[in-house]
Amino acid sequence: MDKKFYRIISSINILNLLLSAFLIGFLFYYNKIIASISFIILLYILLAEYYGVKRKKIELDRYIEDIFFSVDKASKTVLAKIPLPAVILNDRGEIIWYNTHYSQTFNENEEIKKLIKKYVTAKTEELKGQIEFNGRYYSVLKIESSFKKKREGDTSATLLFFDDTDYVQLKKSLATSRPVVAHIMIDNYEEALMSVEDVKRAVISSEIEKKLSEWASSIKAFLKKYDDDKYFAIFKEGELKKLEENRFDILDKIRETGEEMRVLLTLSIGVGAEADDFLTLNEYASSALDLALGRGGDQAVVKRGDKISFYGGRTQAVEKRTRVKARVIAHALRELIKESSTIFIMGHNFMDFDSLGAAIGMYRACADLGKKAYIILDKSNVAIDELVKKIKATDGYQDLFIKSSEVKNMIDENSLLIVVDTHRPSYLSYPEIVELIDRIVVIDHHRRGKEFIDKAVLVYLEPYASSASELVTEILQYIVEKVDLKPIEAEALLAGIAVDTKNFTFRTGSRTFEAASFLRKKGADTTSVKQLFQNDLASYIIKATIVKNAEILDNGIAIAISPPAANNLIIAQAADELLTIKGVKASFVLLQREEDVAISGRSMGDVNVQIILEKLGGGGHLTVAGAQVKKPMEEVLNELKQAIKEYFEEEGEDR
Repeated sequence: MDKKFYRIISSINILNLLLSAFLIGFLFYYNKIIASISFIILLYILLAEYYGVKRKKIELDRYIEDIFFSVDKASKTVLAKIPLPAVILNDRGEIIWYNTHYSQTFNENEEIKKLIKKYVTAKTEELKGQIEFNGRYYSVLKIESSFKKKREGDTSATLLFFDDTDYVQLKKSLATSRPVVAHIMIDNYEEALMSVEDVKRAVISSEIEKKLSEWASSIKAFLKKYDDDKYFAIFKEGELKKLEENRFDILDKIRETGEEMRVLLTLSIGVGAEADDFLTLNEYASSALDLALGRGGDQAVVKRGDKISFYGGRTQAVEKRTRVKARVIAHALRELIKESSTIFIMGHNFMDFDSLGAAIGMYRACADLGKKAYIILDKSNVAIDELVKKIKATDGYQDLFIKSSEVKNMIDENSLLIVVDTHRPSYLSYPEIVELIDRIVVIDHHRRGKEFIDKAVLVYLEPYASSASELVTEILQYIVEKVDLKPIEAEALLAGIAVDTKNFTFRTGSRTFEAASFLRKKGADTTSVKQLFQNDLASYIIKATIVKNAEILDNGIAIAISPPAANNLIIAQAADELLTIKGVKASFVLLQREEDVAISGRSMGDVNVQIILEKLGGGGHLTVAGAQVKKPMEEVLNELKQAIKEYFEEEGEDR
């Protein structure tokens, strides 16, 4: 039965009802006619009582509604008088009432009405942001109706509009007027002007200074020259946004000026922004400049706390012709090795010939200084298997390689870690070692990325170099008076240089050939090195399959997905092979591994594969780069194509 009926029954004297029912039942025993009449009378009384109570309830509801309506009228009177636009909405998002300030502010604009309608379904905590109308900004406060809705069209919410225009304008003004610090350096200045006549040198210097002064004037910056090739600038955040929009076109202007003067000059800029004090801004700018130089120069780096943005960097790093820095680094490294108890040498994960060759070279430096050194290698791979077997088979190298599990018990406070061919902790074969050892040396030739071994006490990072093996070869010539380099060690270093230069065809400078010449004198056999690169028939077929299945995009980019049976060496060789196809400017080969997707990128020089793969978390050089992405193959392929598209869009803007 109806629950309401039960509530009505409860309002009647239950005892009388039970007594009447008992009497009627008793009457049925003696006289059924009288009993039936009595039952009908009882039923009538019950129905009359039910409808009477229901009628009183309706009257009570109307009385309560009248009270609420009076309160609502009072609230509307208050809303009408407050100096804020206000509206009351029903549950369909329709405006059922608004005050005079609303009509004066928004003129019953239809767009505003559509926007307001969304506030009915949205939750209060979701309503963030502001409404912009006629150049003014309004934040909206939503007040939910506290009354239970009885029918469609009842009041749902009240909206109040607060004019935040002054606050927004003040916030924008403060944001655009915050100070920004920049460190500016002319790359390769001394070496570029070394062979230039004194008169022409003054003209070049004057022209560069003129271009920088004009640039500073255009952004209303304070510019101060404090060295022949170094400048310091202060300007506003608003001007920095303009520089980012035109992608620091001053880089192109300085490069063009150098070309006109027939001198190879480029600019590096480090910018520090969004800090509360000048000391922090200066630290940001200095760090950004170091990052720009570590990536090869000819670019601008903007550092906003942990956020770093790159602009430019599309040209090859300029080779430095003097060995002063190599000698200084060698002497500093010699002292660190002498002060150390045990030295650990480590390359990047999935070691290649360059990583292993550089590690072997540093082992020789430690051995000649009378120190015990170990190369950390958990597992060999097909790229270096032949060389590792050859080294282990040579007398004196039986205990050269150790596993990372053995390292922890061998470390003490005087231990030294030498990292070669990478500067990223996550790329190490044993990343945890960075936290275990306090004294770390980094020797690398890759363009510096956002991730870096910050606690390193000595860093030799030269993006102009062909390989880490080239850098180590130069260090060996200064670290001891006469290095006792064994033929197998010289071959390992030469193999490292050969693999990263594609047999001396890419990224080779005069110092590359000088390093190779030194290694040849030390007994490196070029035939033996060539044999290290030989593939078996199965590997050659896989490489041919990769090339056959490559997709060549309209912009001259070749993309290929490797069969699972391939390895890092094969995909690198396949990427090189794709460059031999007419019309291909750059190539990318992808390999699905157990935990990630490996990408090998190669370029003829017109396309910067490093910038493209940096968007996927990788890095490298303008012509040689790689990445390791822990995502499904299809997703990685789509991200790679998007990165290529973005690169060419940015390239178009720069030009």
